[in-house]
Amino acid sequence: MADIIVTVRSAQQLSLQICRVVFKLPYYAVSKAILTFCLSSLASNAYGQVSPAEPAPSSQAVRVSIRDEPEPKSLAPPELEGRSLPAAASYPPESSPFQLSAFQAPLGYTGPTSVLPTEGQNTSHFIPIEDRWRVGSPAWDRYGKGHPVGDDYPFVQGAWYDPYNQNVLKGDYPIAGQDIFLKLQLRQLNLFEQRQTPIPTTPFEASQNPAQNEFFGDPNQFFFTQNNSVAFDLFQGDAAFKPVDWRFRMNFIFNQNYLNVQELAVVSPDVRDGKNRHRTDWALEEWFYETKIADMSPNYDFLSIRAGSQPFTSDFRGFIFSDTNRGVRVFGNRLSNQDQYNVLWFDQNEKDTNSLLNTFDDRHQNTVIANYYRNDFIFPGYNAQLSFHYNRDKASTKFDNNRFLVRPDPVGVFAPHQVDSYYLGWSGNGHINRYNISHAMYYVTGVDELNPLAGSRQDISAFMGALELSYDRDWARFRCSYFYASGDSDPNDSKATGFDAIFDNPNFAGGEFSYWNRQQIRLFNVNLVNRQSLVPNLRSSKFQGQTNFVNPGIQLLNTGFDADLTPKLKMINNANYLWFNQTASLETLVFQGNIRNEIGLDLSSGFEYRPLLNNNVILVGGLSGLIVGNGFRDLYQPLEGNVNDLAAGFFEASFEY
Repeated sequence: MADIIVTVRSAQQLSLQICRVVFKLPYYAVSKAILTFCLSSLASNAYGQVSPAEPAPSSQAVRVSIRDEPEPKSLAPPELEGRSLPAAASYPPESSPFQLSAFQAPLGYTGPTSVLPTEGQNTSHFIPIEDRWRVGSPAWDRYGKGHPVGDDYPFVQGAWYDPYNQNVLKGDYPIAGQDIFLKLQLRQLNLFEQRQTPIPTTPFEASQNPAQNEFFGDPNQFFFTQNNSVAFDLFQGDAAFKPVDWRFRMNFIFNQNYLNVQELAVVSPDVRDGKNRHRTDWALEEWFYETKIADMSPNYDFLSIRAGSQPFTSDFRGFIFSDTNRGVRVFGNRLSNQDQYNVLWFDQNEKDTNSLLNTFDDRHQNTVIANYYRNDFIFPGYNAQLSFHYNRDKASTKFDNNRFLVRPDPVGVFAPHQVDSYYLGWSGNGHINRYNISHAMYYVTGVDELNPLAGSRQDISAFMGALELSYDRDWARFRCSYFYASGDSDPNDSKATGFDAIFDNPNFAGGEFSYWNRQQIRLFNVNLVNRQSLVPNLRSSKFQGQTNFVNPGIQLLNTGFDADLTPKLKMINNANYLWFNQTASLETLVFQGNIRNEIGLDLSSGFEYRPLLNNNVILVGGLSGLIVGNGFRDLYQPLEGNVNDLAAGFFEASFEY
């Protein structure tokens, strides 16, 4: 075969020399074209005509050059040399005699293609391209600056390590066929936090300072945690607006955390363990498989199911449930995505005490959630939701990884008990004309078989309400909000009327920037308020303890101001005034009468900086403080002096590929 090709090309070169002698210009060009056509016909007769339905194998292909100089190795111009080329394609294809145009590389880092040619070229006007994702784009330097790093440039050629531009490793191009994608996610989250919270001194065992009489000691703490995660997300789909046909995701996290306090018996009940604690942990935090059950309409309405450890937030602001845990979720939409719905069953895993990552131990807790969303409800841009939650927290006994008792709560009666609670709720989020609105209302009922603080069976009946109104004016948003959680006025009446959530993480009234929301404030062996929560529920731990509906409840009044100072820098400011609804449960807990309601004034300010205008690098920092009120002073009043105001600051750096 190689000898025949050489013979054909040698005959062509000889004929061209004859044309130069016999035929003078302008007859030379015409003769060359005629000769080329004849040789092409000869090649087709010798090796078989190339047809669209049956492309000739590359071993039998003949490509005839019409140039009288040596054929170049590549048709790509010099500025395209070294750019990302799909590996399975050939430029120009060896099977076609018509490919005469220069190759144009696709944008970004495409990786190799797995799409093989199924159609040959039969005209010089069209070039078949099987891989529709890797269509070439002309080289273009909009500003003539050579595509410097940091400038916003269109038509940029990427690299495997570049997540900012198009990249096959983050799902911009398929890795197999034309609809199977892989999204690789590497992330590191670093948190540095200096904080002040009331810390007991354990004066009956040992104290850091000899002859210490005060129950609460030095409030200063330093906390550091780092999560390093690797996630693989493999899915089959066609476009952003069409749900995936199937999906498989795994997320591995390695955590290290460090705590330094100024008092003993804080990192562990054993005072010999000192004042520092460093732990490491790893977890398979997410692992699930998702598949589409059916297409419900021509407008991409669907019904899917997902099974495994998966993240889920049950409402717009995370008031009742927001967690990653093992479960089964059936979800979908209808009416051209105007309505959305979820039905979930969670069989929770136990969490590690220090990293807060999932373990493989059973938590003995089951949660059922069903919700229904209506987009553009009454007003365009306003979305409404109805939801139902059922939580069964079974009777169990648990000491955490630091050897502290967390189930049942270490107050009052020590006896394992089961809690069954049912939540009915209505929430909304969006805007009505130029005004933004977010609200939620929940009522909870059920039974606590034996509440430790009350020492008896309790019938649950409590409610919660939240409302936020805001107004945008150019680069600024002005906010005001109100939060209410009912409290228990009498722990001894067999009616638990203090509201508590299942596993909340509210983005409300300052969220992570607020002192009250961010800090875990300890009161004896339970927490007055848990980290990432608004409700003073007197639980041993939000992550490992049981729900407690014998609590004081709270009211919160907020005003805030957010400002987009630049496209990269945002400032968040909040002021919260807080007070207890009922203090009877607190008086029972601390054996003290006449505790007043005022918690204090929570002030916070923070910044969020995105230097690349995306989520690959996010820097967040903030300062917050609690100017304590009379009720807080009554709980933490020292024998001598006054209760000091409390402050905290944090810096968080997130790097993602």
